[in-house]
Amino acid sequence: MSNKKAFALRVDEKMLKAIEKWAADEFRSTNGQIEWMLNKALKEANRHPKNKKEE
Repeated sequence: MSNKKAFALRVDEKMLKAIEKWAADEFRSTNGQIEWMLNKALKEANRHPKNKKEE
C-alpha cells in the first residue's frame, strides 16, 4: 500500500464547486477526485512515477 502525505491546497471556490460536483457524479470523494485528476494528468504527460512492480 502506498504512503499518503497530507498537505493544504488552495483552490478557487468556483473550481472547487465544479470538482465537488464532478466527484459526486462519479461517486467519489472530493479528495479521491482530485487524486484521480492528478494521476490522469501525470500519465498523459508521461510523468507518472513508476510502481516497483512496473520496473
